[in-house]
Order: sequence, then structure tokens, then C-alpha cells
Amino acid sequence: MKKIAIVYFSQTGTTDALAKAVACGAETHGAQVFAYRILGSDIVEGRFKNDALFEELSDMDSIIFGSPTYMGGPTAQFKAFADASSESWSKQRWKNKLAAGFTVGGSPCGEVQSTVEYFNILASQHSMLWVGIDAPQGALSKDFNRLNASLGVVALADTESGLHPVDAKTAVRLGERVAELIR
Repeated sequence: MKKIAIVYFSQTGTTDALAKAVACGAETHGAQVFAYRILGSDIVEGRFKNDALFEELSDMDSIIFGSPTYMGGPTAQFKAFADASSESWSKQRWKNKLAAGFTVGGSPCGEVQSTVEYFNILASQHSMLWVGIDAPQGALSKDFNRLNASLGVVALADTESGLHPVDAKTAVRLGERVAELIR
């Protein structure tokens, strides 16, 4: 059984909706998905504390990272998780696992891509293998990957309905692609 973890923080629920779309895509390709939403209670005196989560992540084939973009990068809550992953790094527990990422921001010019770039660097430090977005419908599609990011899912918050349907479709595809690539 393919095992995919999605570790993310969501303040308003839009990133949570992206995580669910990624999970849906992975599950349609036979993956068992373990989604973990980082909570404020996971952070004690500024440090992320959850040894059981890191044990669970060691058994995954893939870890997909998610966070809204705040001030040009991932949230402090996600960064606390990333900082706490140093023991997994030192023991190379995530080596050769597939990695991917998704984010949502309030402005297309808000350096949203930099959050996915951060996830890519985190994965590279852990010796993981990065999975980006492919374009199954071509580059000119109006109903897929509307912000044309290839490194991961970059969504733009829709203030009326939360998650834009095109961004949800792109997130589903990311989950499908990661699941397809697991051997």
C-alpha cells in the first residue's frame, strides 16, 4: 500500500481545503493518506513537539508539505514543525521519500512561490525527491494551474468561496501525481 503523509498548517480553512484536495487525488490512485494539521497546541515555548508524528512520517513513502503564505514564506507554525524535523534529518529518516508542496496566498504578487521554494529546500535538505506539477492539459489550459506554477500548487484565496475550483483541481492533480510516482 502506498503511504502518503500531508503535513500542513491552516488558519482560515483554505489550506485545509487544499490538503483535502491533494488527499483526494492521492486516494484515487490507491494511496493511504495520513493528513496531519499542525495545531497551536503542538508548539510549546516556541518549539514543535510531537514525537509520534515524526515516527509516523518515517514510515511514509511520501510527505507533502502545506502552509499559507504569510509575509513571503510559510507560517511560523509550519516553520516550527520544519525546525523540529532536524532529528529526522540527522538520521536521514526521510531520505529518498517523495516530497511535494502547496500554498495559498492573498495576492498573486505576494511572493507565494517562495513558500513552495522553501518546501523544496526543506525536502532537499532531507535528501527527499521533489515532485512538481505536470501539465496534463497543456500550458494554455484555463481550467488547470491558473497561476502556472510548476514547483508545486500555488493557489490564490478567493474571498467569496475560499478555495478557487481551478486551484482545487490542481491540488487533486498533485496528489494523483505523487501517488502515481510511488513504486
